[in-house]
Amino acid sequence: MEFSCSVRVDRETAASGGSAEAASIHTGLHVYSDTNMVRRSKEDALATRSSLLDAAERVFLAQGVAGTSLNDIALEAGTTRGAIYWHFRDKADLFNAMMDRVVMPLQCALESVQQATGGDPLPGLRKSLRAAFRQTVADPQTRRVFEVATHKVEYVDSLCAVRERHRQMQERVVGQFRQVLLRSAEAQGVRLAIPAATAAQGLHALVDGLIQNWLLEPEGFGLEAVGSRAIDAYLQGIGLQ
Repeated sequence: MEFSCSVRVDRETAASGGSAEAASIHTGLHVYSDTNMVRRSKEDALATRSSLLDAAERVFLAQGVAGTSLNDIALEAGTTRGAIYWHFRDKADLFNAMMDRVVMPLQCALESVQQATGGDPLPGLRKSLRAAFRQTVADPQTRRVFEVATHKVEYVDSLCAVRERHRQMQERVVGQFRQVLLRSAEAQGVRLAIPAATAAQGLHALVDGLIQNWLLEPEGFGLEAVGSRAIDAYLQGIGLQ
């Protein structure tokens, strides 16, 4: 229906003795139609973006990131490359947007510990890391995205932005681990057996390695149970209770 023409026609009708109410009704329909069209366009755009990201998860998992073309993702999503370029600059931008949809397990763990104030933060860290292991096991999307990020990424030239994101995330996590370990040592009145920076690197390698190894063979061991015991042993080894 062409509402933009109806207003003019009805005004002419009103001017020639027709109903002014009719012009008002059609004007209202015109505004209502435009509003609905804008809302529908935004909803359609968000739905397309979400569909592309869902498709990217599936294809990256099956083919690897470097082995996947934007055309592969478009075909999987039932759309065109043009739709991808409308929403994303390139494959690295698409990958990072996929990562942004999921809060990775270590991020969850550290955010909750960082928000805590006062006292020894170590019990909170232990609890949060157990929750991170549980999230990896129980949440299919977290598991899928984590597997893509750890086992399906090849840092070729076209994915330099992805490598930089991974590096920044690792640096941030290690820095937060260092702060927690220092605060815990102070609260417990002990001195760490090794420098805090080294201890933080070791803890990150332990947690990250546990998750990566579990993703390779989920039936091989219970991530939450084995991970929790390994972390307890490590923390004791550096002098914390």
